[in-house]
Amino acid sequence: MKKAATSLLPAVLLVSVFSLQGQQPSTPPARLPSPPAQNSNRQSDQTIKVDVNLINVFVTVTDDKGSPVGGLTKENFVLSEDGREQTIKVFDKESALPLSIALAIDTSLSTRRDLPLEQSSAKRFAHDIIRPIDALSVYAFSEFVHESTWGYTSDLKRIDESIDHLRMGAATALYDAIYLASRALDHRKGRKVMVLITDGGDTISKVDYKEAVRAAEEAEAIVYSIIVVPIESSAGRETGGEHALIQLSEDTGGKYYYATSVTQLDEAFHKISDELRTQYLLAYYPSQRTSFSDFRKIDVKIVGVPASAGYNVRHRAGYYTVKSAD
Repeated sequence: MKKAATSLLPAVLLVSVFSLQGQQPSTPPARLPSPPAQNSNRQSDQTIKVDVNLINVFVTVTDDKGSPVGGLTKENFVLSEDGREQTIKVFDKESALPLSIALAIDTSLSTRRDLPLEQSSAKRFAHDIIRPIDALSVYAFSEFVHESTWGYTSDLKRIDESIDHLRMGAATALYDAIYLASRALDHRKGRKVMVLITDGGDTISKVDYKEAVRAAEEAEAIVYSIIVVPIESSAGRETGGEHALIQLSEDTGGKYYYATSVTQLDEAFHKISDELRTQYLLAYYPSQRTSFSDFRKIDVKIVGVPASAGYNVRHRAGYYTVKSAD
């Protein structure tokens, strides 16, 4: 898979975020952060204080074969914040909360050959996962980011048409796509998920990786990365970008998958669907802070099961008590 040409046009980000009529209230369009003012020391220009109330933690438990584990009870979970055990106030085996999915597809030149297969697989995923209470938004990113559904929708025909008419481009604004999709998800209610289909390269984004990650964490988005790699050799692989996506997925409680064929794409989407149907919701009110850091670390452990079960637990790494300004 070839990289996009190094002589690239300036980035133009075109994103329109509109809510579907009859669903959630309209929200202002997401935008990229402006460069910081020169010679300014005002911290209030950069961050916003937020009240810490009930903290939701969506947890995925898998066995040693990677299959989701159901049937666990509240007593099987121990949740800690900054090393201090917390009291779980809410426990739900399969949350009935609405699901908002940002599906972001790389449409740069480096993915041109595989795009038709990705489109077909993405449509099958949407038909498999979306319920009437859920909503999905399709993003295409190349040298710009375009929200082709013009908001979140559960209308499968509208989703299919948006996937079928993705716009190709020259460069790859991956981190801009993560940032903008996260800012839109931040206004949604319920479970929030981002699915990225890309070869992992970023060539033209305005925001950097750290800004993109923080936006995803602040939105409480669970990020799944489907990394498309070349079949014939590793010459075109963007290993640095791959590692960044792997870390992003792990920090948000999601997962990453490699795909070299439509079969592997479908398999990745199928596993994501299974996990989203077998998640646990743990919620708690934080006890008194033990540090001055604006990031609180969350840890969840499984107890009361045989050690031989080999269960793996995934959840977001933590949350910010000081939120970045838009």
